[in-house]
Amino acid sequence: MTSLTQKTKYALKALFYLARKDQQEPKSPALIADIASSENIPRKFLEVILLELKHNGVLQSRKGKGGGYWLSKAPEELYVGPIIRIFEGPLAPILCVSKRHYQPCSDCEDVEHCSVRQVMFKVKLAILDVLDKTSLRDVLSSSESPIILS
Repeated sequence: MTSLTQKTKYALKALFYLARKDQQEPKSPALIADIASSENIPRKFLEVILLELKHNGVLQSRKGKGGGYWLSKAPEELYVGPIIRIFEGPLAPILCVSKRHYQPCSDCEDVEHCSVRQVMFKVKLAILDVLDKTSLRDVLSSSESPIILS
């Protein structure tokens, strides 16, 4: 994983919207049109994303009057890492450090002692440490602090 696709970014934005809504009214459905408008996401694209999240157990939905989408669990129980994996697959920077999608590099002569693999394994652990321990609630709590790059 080198960078997030637009689909994943939109999924996260929609989930943060639903997490904020959940803080005010737990399990209260949100309309696709409201999410799309609030988060500036193309509606048709959002429909596909929300269905994928529903099929993966992240969301629930109801059709008809009073219907919409809501989080399947409380925001503090939904973590960013598994959500990103739905759309991006493994979070490893190279496949030779992936647990489930392991594939040796074609130019590697000694997987056990490969320096690149050793460094990328540390990178993978750092990525997992952040994404698999950060809930939607954590992101909402920290979103008031601006990110300053120096």
